[in-house]
Amino acid sequence: MHEIKLGIQYAFQTQNPLTLAVSGTGHCAMEAAFLNIVEHGDKVLIAVNGFWGERATDIAKRLGADVYQLVKVPGEYFTLEEIEKSLVQHAPVLFFITHGESSTGVVQPLDGLGELCHRHNCLLLVDAVASLGGTPVFMDQQGIDILYSGSQKVLSAPPGASPISFSMRARYHHTAPINTFFGLREGLAILAEQGLDNFWKHHKETSLYLCEGLQKLGLQFFVKEPEARLPTITTISVPKGYDWKEVTEYIMKNHGIEVSGGLGPSAGKVFRIGLMGYNCTKFNVDRVLHALEDAFQHCLKNKL
Repeated sequence: MHEIKLGIQYAFQTQNPLTLAVSGTGHCAMEAAFLNIVEHGDKVLIAVNGFWGERATDIAKRLGADVYQLVKVPGEYFTLEEIEKSLVQHAPVLFFITHGESSTGVVQPLDGLGELCHRHNCLLLVDAVASLGGTPVFMDQQGIDILYSGSQKVLSAPPGASPISFSMRARYHHTAPINTFFGLREGLAILAEQGLDNFWKHHKETSLYLCEGLQKLGLQFFVKEPEARLPTITTISVPKGYDWKEVTEYIMKNHGIEVSGGLGPSAGKVFRIGLMGYNCTKFNVDRVLHALEDAFQHCLKNKL
């Protein structure tokens, strides 16, 4: 357990003593964060630019919180100016934001956000399920009060043990499953052995390699700004005239590769391609590019 704690501290770039893994998926970690921080009647501000902001809203409302949303068009991120305006307007005790919005493929800049929240007497809660290990996050340096992730994404460990950490401003209580923790420990050990910088660089380079291939196929990116694209999940707009489900089913049946459709606000609009941990290789990128090209040649376009 101590080794797992050290591994999470390294992955999160934090010295928080209250750092552990909860029993369950990243969704359970989200619930654990809210349940241990939010009380009935508390004001909570939630940034919504995709599926996970809406899910966080549901959880906070069930806890009886007074919930306010800061909404952005899916595919875009939030600026510090936009966030501060809402902090001033609503004076929340907690602000939730998603670092890597997997439903749209957007990565949210975090620099300056913790300092901003603390200046307005607000805790900062960050969801890093789809981003941890794939793109930089510095919990202590960026002033994040609660940070959580999942074990089955970039860490490539079995699902069911989710890293979470609380700053000195937050508190937590938990009991957890031992067997799943061994898989998490190994994933964290690999991360530490190879180094965070190397993990970040590898995911960024492989993501760029994928983007180059997608451009050659004539596909359009859902996230327009290159720097706003999440390295671990690339979203491309479904070409006009194609049925996204027909394309994904063809790829699964003929190539054994799962390309996901949209989620939440991006449902029916995009394909989502994940590059995480063990599966983040140029070999796999070449496979999925070939599969996409084959699918677009064989799946019938809607003539209407």
